[in-house]
Amino acid sequence: MKTPAALLLIALLARAQEARKLDKVCAPEDEDALGLTCSESEPCPVFLELASAEAIGASLFVTGDLHTQNTTMFGVLLQSDDQGANWTEPNRRLRSAALEEIQFVDSQHGWVSGVKLEPLPRDPFLLVTADGGKTWTESPLFDETTFGSIQQFWFDSATDGELVLDKSQGAGKRYERYATRTGGASWELEEADNKPIRLATEKPKENAGWRVRAGDDAYLVERRSGDGAWRTAARFAIRAGECR
Repeated sequence: MKTPAALLLIALLARAQEARKLDKVCAPEDEDALGLTCSESEPCPVFLELASAEAIGASLFVTGDLHTQNTTMFGVLLQSDDQGANWTEPNRRLRSAALEEIQFVDSQHGWVSGVKLEPLPRDPFLLVTADGGKTWTESPLFDETTFGSIQQFWFDSATDGELVLDKSQGAGKRYERYATRTGGASWELEEADNKPIRLATEKPKENAGWRVRAGDDAYLVERRSGDGAWRTAARFAIRAGECR
C-alpha cells in the first residue's frame, strides 16, 4: 500500500509530464502595440523560451520570454511554491523584453537580468527584489537609451555586485564591466575593451539544484536529485498559443 507521500510524488510526476501553457499569451491590444499582423486565417504562432531557474527556500523562479517568429513580445517571470506543481507570475509581463539570468544572494535579495528587444538589444535592466521574490522593481542600468545587453552578472552580497555589458550594436568598445555598491541602484564603469571581459571575481558555480532544458516540444524544468540524476518537475510547451 502506497503512503500519502508516495502518492503525492506520483501525482507530481504525472503533472510534470503534462506540457502546460501560459494563460493569455496574446490580446488584441498586444497585437496593436507590437505591430503584429495576425488574423483568423493567418494566425501568428507564439513561442515560449525559458532561460534560467533559481530556487530560494520553498520558492522556485524561472525566467524567459514569449515571442513570435520575428517579434519578442514579453519577458516573463514564473514562480512555483510547490516544487513545480503549480505556477504563478509574480511580476507583470514586460513588453518587448526578454528576461535571462537570475540570482538570489540570500533569502530576500535577488536579481534578474533583462533587455529590451525592439528589435536590437537595448536599454538593459535588472529586476530587483528585496522581499524574497514577492515584489520586483525594474531598475534600468542607464538613464538614456543604450544599445547592448547584460552578458553576465554576479552579486557577492545584497549591496556589492558586478556585470559585463555586451555593446555589440553600440558605439565605443564592445565590452564594459560595471560595479555596484548599492544593490544595483547605480553602477560605475570599471573596464572597457573590444576583447571579451570576465567578471573581476571568480563567479561561483550557478545554482546546481535546478535547470531549464529545451526538449523536442517543451522546455523542461528539472531538479537534481540526491543521486545526481536530473528529474523533471514541470514541462512548458514551446508553442504557447497564437495571436489572431
